[in-house]
Amino acid sequence: MSIDWAALGQVFGVSLIATVGLVGVFTLGIVGHATRGAAGGGPTALARTGAYACYALCLAAVAFGIYIIAA
Repeated sequence: MSIDWAALGQVFGVSLIATVGLVGVFTLGIVGHATRGAAGGGPTALARTGAYACYALCLAAVAFGIYIIAA
């Protein structure tokens, strides 16, 4: 039994980049909801829309991962 170290390194690298990217996008969504508008109220419509887009991207990435695992 031999280990293909190059393939293992590629899997590690892609997993690391995907994880950091997904956490970063989710963090942008949280920041978008946490921002305050000019009047001091809740987030502006643009920030809220951006936050929802970040959440949708995270949901799509998780759904794609489940699809890959199940296929």
